[in-house]
Amino acid sequence: MFEKKYVMSQEENIFWAKRNLVDYIWKSANLEGIGVTFPETQTIVEGISIQGKSIDDINSIVQLKHGWQMVFESINEELDLAYIKKLHLIIGKMTVINSGTLRMDEVRIAGSSYIPPIPTEALAEKKIREILSSGREWTEIALNLMLYLTKSQLFYDGNKRIAMLAANKLLIQHGCGVLSVSQDQLEKFFTLLISYYEDEAQADALKKFLYENCLDGFRGKVSD
Repeated sequence: MFEKKYVMSQEENIFWAKRNLVDYIWKSANLEGIGVTFPETQTIVEGISIQGKSIDDINSIVQLKHGWQMVFESINEELDLAYIKKLHLIIGKMTVINSGTLRMDEVRIAGSSYIPPIPTEALAEKKIREILSSGREWTEIALNLMLYLTKSQLFYDGNKRIAMLAANKLLIQHGCGVLSVSQDQLEKFFTLLISYYEDEAQADALKKFLYENCLDGFRGKVSD
């Protein structure tokens, strides 16, 4: 069901991601409710200041750019909890309480009655290892990792951004395309995401939506 959708080399996939980087950063910002336009995102990514945007919003865009740079520079490094914590150091809100450490308190998810358990390093490491060693095709492994990181809420902030970047590291490493959610798909994405929070059995519906609507690349897989 979730076979490799695109056939690219790692180098081709990196080129594709870099070519469309501003678009991916813009979509990730929208995913987190950061109200920026594509031209504003491009301006910020290019290091030019703009008027009318909060420092937090501008910093979030810059941090996403740095997060993508980390992914490109470490594309073949092992993806484990330590790596994900490094991503959080780059793209999370840099405060003493949450800089690169797992959350230690209960959090609520807007729109959902689901309350994610307080994470532990041992359980998070175990779950990530299980996902990565499942033997499934890398596209599905990346989707499974994204779903786990989003639902587990390992950090106080930035969980969707981190989940998306971690999934994209796997996808790009194995030439499987790039995952992003466009503005016109946000409502459907959040509807399915809330359903998945409430009921683990809805995972396949969310994965199917992401696979069919949110993966891009070139040279689609030719059926035998």
